Amino acid sequence: MKIALHGAAGRMGQRLVACGVADPEWEIAAAVDIASHPKMGTDAGLNAGLEAIGVPLTSEIPADAVPDAVIDFSQPEGAVNMLRVCSERKIPLVLATTGLTAEQAALISEAAKEIPIVYAPNMSMGVNVCMKLAQIGARALANHDADVEILERHHRFKKDSPSGTALKIGELVANEMGITNFRNGREGIVGERPHDEIAYHAIRVGDNPGEHTVVFGMMGETLEVTVRCSSRDGYAKGAYAAAKFLQGKEPGLYDMFDVLGLK
Repeated sequence: MKIALHGAAGRMGQRLVACGVADPEWEIAAAVDIASHPKMGTDAGLNAGLEAIGVPLTSEIPADAVPDAVIDFSQPEGAVNMLRVCSERKIPLVLATTGLTAEQAALISEAAKEIPIVYAPNMSMGVNVCMKLAQIGARALANHDADVEILERHHRFKKDSPSGTALKIGELVANEMGITNFRNGREGIVGERPHDEIAYHAIRVGDNPGEHTVVFGMMGETLEVTVRCSSRDGYAKGAYAAAKFLQGKEPGLYDMFDVLGLK
């Protein structure tokens, strides 16, 4: 199957290139990034630390490229542009870009009327199983006096905070427990912890590819659900699984729970 990668020049894009080259099931048909990127025109394989693969970094999907899907790990403005391109060219899209505004996110639903889209804040299969376990835990503990805190740790280069994954976990937990209040960290004398609240705590250190912990704290016991990514390859492999899932699907909006059969 042929794949086009958007955000191909970045750290995540390089791992997508490497994982795609290593898997004989995939052929990289295009490697796209912002036109101003200093590596523009460089062979995508060389940029990823591999041998040349004959696919240069370009600012758009070449007209003669016919990918079976696009995987997008870019920036919000670039992701919105790729939504338009995929809709026009009827290319299935795996959208993993986070930090979108409400207006930008609304465009995803519109595009899903034209093409099948897997949209998820995190493509890691382990992370999505963690999300499901957190959802199950929240459902079971909804009426049993459990406080909920979410801790996330990422590399120093990450631009959004809390992470899209942490926010998605919070959404799933809040829906199960009827929680409507959210807090980002704590500072000063804030008083006793309100029960109807989920707090997010964001840590940014070094090159950490991502860790998430959901804490359910009760009187006398604590339950924690944790997932740790040791490299970006987990995100890449999940994204390729999502691209494969989209083959033959009707237009619509899907997520990683659909890909993993967790619904």
